Amino acid sequence: MTSSASGTGRLTASAPGTASDTGARGSAWTRLNHRLDGNSEGYGPLRGTLGTGRIGMIWLAANLVVTTLLTGTLFVPGVTWLTAVGMIILGTVIGGTVLVLIGNIGTRTGLPTMSLTKGAFGLRGSFVAVAANVVILMGWSWVQAMLAGVTVDFLVQRATGFSNPILFSVLCQLLVVALAIFGHKGIARVEPWLALVILAIMGYIFTVSFSTFPLADFTAIPADPSAGWSAITVLDVVIATAISWTVLSAEFNRLARTQTAGVVGSATGYLLSTVLAMVLGATAIGYVVLDGGEAVGFEPAVIVGIFGAPLAVVIFLSVMATNTMVVYGMVSSVVNMVPSRKIRFLPTALILGAVSILGSTWLGLLDSFTSFLTVIGSLFIPVFAVMIADYYLVNKASYDSDILRARGGRYWFRSGFNIPALVTWLLGAAVSLLLTYAVTSPVGATIPTFVVSFAVYAGWCAAAGKTVSGRPVSRHLSDTQNDDQNDARKAEPNPGEPATGAHSGS
Repeated sequence: MTSSASGTGRLTASAPGTASDTGARGSAWTRLNHRLDGNSEGYGPLRGTLGTGRIGMIWLAANLVVTTLLTGTLFVPGVTWLTAVGMIILGTVIGGTVLVLIGNIGTRTGLPTMSLTKGAFGLRGSFVAVAANVVILMGWSWVQAMLAGVTVDFLVQRATGFSNPILFSVLCQLLVVALAIFGHKGIARVEPWLALVILAIMGYIFTVSFSTFPLADFTAIPADPSAGWSAITVLDVVIATAISWTVLSAEFNRLARTQTAGVVGSATGYLLSTVLAMVLGATAIGYVVLDGGEAVGFEPAVIVGIFGAPLAVVIFLSVMATNTMVVYGMVSSVVNMVPSRKIRFLPTALILGAVSILGSTWLGLLDSFTSFLTVIGSLFIPVFAVMIADYYLVNKASYDSDILRARGGRYWFRSGFNIPALVTWLLGAAVSLLLTYAVTSPVGATIPTFVVSFAVYAGWCAAAGKTVSGRPVSRHLSDTQNDDQNDARKAEPNPGEPATGAHSGS
C-alpha cells in the first residue's frame, strides 16, 4: 500500500533524493522494485466493500478449478458413485464451516489469514505458520504446473508425436512466475469469467455423461476395495481440500462489507463450486469406467481423451490462472510477515519463483497427491482449530490493534511466541499423522485432529486464566488504527506552542 496525502489516495510528491525519487530515476531494476513494492498488497487492515453476491462469485471462481475436479476422479471406483457424492457433500459442509469461521475473522478485523495467526501464535510465532503456508502453496504451485505441462504435452503429442512433460511443466511455470510478478491483477479480473467457461464445460460433460449412460449405470458401478479407498478416506480428503483453501479465506472475506455478506457469500460459493467440481470429477471417471477405459485418478489426459481438446484448453487456462494467484499469494505471505517493509517483493518473487520452477520437474508428486493433502491436513487443521478457539472463545471475538505491531503489546507473549499454541499445533499434527498412518479411526483423521486441537488449547487457556472476561467491544482494526493515529496527532504540540507534560515550565 502506498502512503497518501490527507487520505485522498493521491501520491505525495517526493523530495529530491528520497527513496521515491531514487526509484523514479534509478536503474530499471530499482524502478521495477519500487513499483512492485508499491503495488503489492499492504500489511494493515482493509475495510471491505463487497456484497453477498460478489463474495459468492469470488469463491465460485476461486474453487471452480481443475484441481478440485481432478480430486473427484480419485474416488471412483474405489467407492461407489453414490458414496462419493455423499462424502463430497458432507466433507464440503464440515470443511467449509472451518473456512467460513476463519474468513469471518477476516471480515471482522480486516486482516488476511496469515496476519491473523499473530493473535493466537504470537507476533513471531506466526512466522512458523507463514513458513508452513509457503510450503503448502509451493506444493500446490508444483501440482498446478505439472497439470498444465501434462495437458500441453498430451495435445502436442497427439498433434506431432513429440512428448516431454517435464519441459512443458517448466515452460508453464516460467509463464506463471512472470504473470505473478507483472500480471496478477489482470488474472484476478479474468478468473471469474474463466469460471463461467468452466461452468459451461461442466454442463457439457454432465450432459454427455448422463445422455450416454443413465444415472442407474453410474450408481451400479461396483466399489473396488483394491483401490484403497473407503467412505472415511474420501471424507478426509474432501475436508483437507477445504482446509487447503482456508489459508486464503480471510484474504477473500475481508473484502466483504458485512459479516452476513462474508458468511453467506463464502459458504454458498465454496459449497456450490466444490460439490459441482468434485461430483463432476467422480462422474467423468465413472464415464471412463462405463466406457471400458481404465480409471486413473488425478490424470487430466484420461478425461481429455474422452471429452476432447476443448476440455484440455480449459484445463490449461484454469490451471495457469489459479497458479498465478497461488504464486502471488505465496510471495505476499513472505513480504507481509512484518509491519515494516524489510522484505522486497521482486527478489522474493524471483527466489520463490525459481524454487517453483525447479519443483515443477518433480512429476512424481502427482502420484502422491493424496499424501500431499494429508500433509496439508496435518499442518493446518491444528492451526485453524487453535485460531478459532483463540478468537471466538478465548478472546470473545475481539482482537485489538496490538496485533498490528512488530513487537511488544498484548500479542508478544514470551519473546513473540505463544508457546501453548505452538505446542498444541505440534500435538494436533502428531494426532493427524497417527490416525492417518498408524491407528484406524472410525471417523477418519481430520475431525478428531480438529477436536483434540481445539479442546487442548481452549482447556489450557481456561485453566491458566487466559480467557478474556466480560464481553469486549469488537471493532474493525481499520477503525482502531485510525483512532490510534488521531490520538498520536492530538498528542503532538502545535507549532510555536510549548510542549506540555512533566517537563513543561521547567
